[in-house]
Amino acid sequence: MKSWEALKEATDRVGVKAVAARLKLSTALVYKWCQEPSSEDPGSSGARNPLDRLQTVVEATGDPRLVNWLCNASDGFFVPNPQVDPGAQEEQLLSTTQRLVQDFGELLSDISRGIEDDGLITSDEAEIIRQSWERLKSQAECFVVACELGLYCQRRPT
Repeated sequence: MKSWEALKEATDRVGVKAVAARLKLSTALVYKWCQEPSSEDPGSSGARNPLDRLQTVVEATGDPRLVNWLCNASDGFFVPNPQVDPGAQEEQLLSTTQRLVQDFGELLSDISRGIEDDGLITSDEAEIIRQSWERLKSQAECFVVACELGLYCQRRPT
């Protein structure tokens, strides 16, 4: 989905006037953001939409914390897509599932350590649990992408 399409769908739900009023901008500018840019010159309108601008900022800085901040502001978390090399030995089914189970075990261990002394989870312990959860989500996403790419649907020669 293109950025302008995402903006159009989101804006259509609440109305261009409501979005423009909330941003203290003209409805014409918000309408412009929701239109497909010219194929000859995508930057010709002079009104690049905020999603394209944010993408440029992330690319310029190379810092995924910007995306993570936006996800947190939307009550979510950012999990980057894994880089899966179809020919890599480490992406074989057994080793990948073992890493997934290991990461899950580490998450459970972190939770257990957090509650074993006083039955409570402190903010520091919650941060450790969050990091374990993020590693598990990334590993699970890597596994699912490898499955979708068909990396595990062929038998290895014996």
